Amino acid sequence: MPFVSIALDGPSGAGKSTLARRLAEELGYLYVDTGAIYRTVGLWVRRNGADPKSEPAVSALLSGLQVGLRVEADGVQHMYLNGEDVTGQIREPEISMYASAVSALPAVRAFLLEMQRELARTRNVVMDGRDIGTVVLPEATVKVFLTAAPEVRARRRWLELQARGNTDSYEQVLADVMRRDEQDMNRAIAPLRPAADAVRLDTSKLDLEESGKALLRIVKEKLI
Repeated sequence: MPFVSIALDGPSGAGKSTLARRLAEELGYLYVDTGAIYRTVGLWVRRNGADPKSEPAVSALLSGLQVGLRVEADGVQHMYLNGEDVTGQIREPEISMYASAVSALPAVRAFLLEMQRELARTRNVVMDGRDIGTVVLPEATVKVFLTAAPEVRARRRWLELQARGNTDSYEQVLADVMRRDEQDMNRAIAPLRPAADAVRLDTSKLDLEESGKALLRIVKEKLI
């Protein structure tokens, strides 16, 4: 029997990572946070002082980059940059913009594409990102496009950042969310958009538990 792949796409702050992780635990699948993979590349680019929008500059750095992904005993996907655990560092707000910029570069996407597809070929996965159902896994068993109003997504992200001790204001976070949306939806390579056969799930008026139940219901209906 072929492995099951669940593609969960959507904009920044839609809750993809949290819901995808919970769904994977519920089903006993491997959770793959592709956004964290691109954030790791973004961190590498920032550390090297390169322009994340410059393909020649970023391409020159890829030969010295090794990206690792492991689910540790805590059940969390940890990201490794040349052997260093950078799971916490890649969640800084600045890295979000770096990740968005490098993810628009064909060289970076090609560099990471096979890594992501290989994971889905060898086990059951829940994979979240912005182009999983359209580009990375176009033949995914189930595709869901998760979204929410920008203000709702910004508040969720702001509360998350506050819990980590970040002092950015809600207004700053909202501006970042809207800027990221604009950048992701209008990039030339693999823009953010729902796959034609994806089920849309708007969680603007749902809490975490309600969102999780709605997502699980969609997936189970598709797998029957």
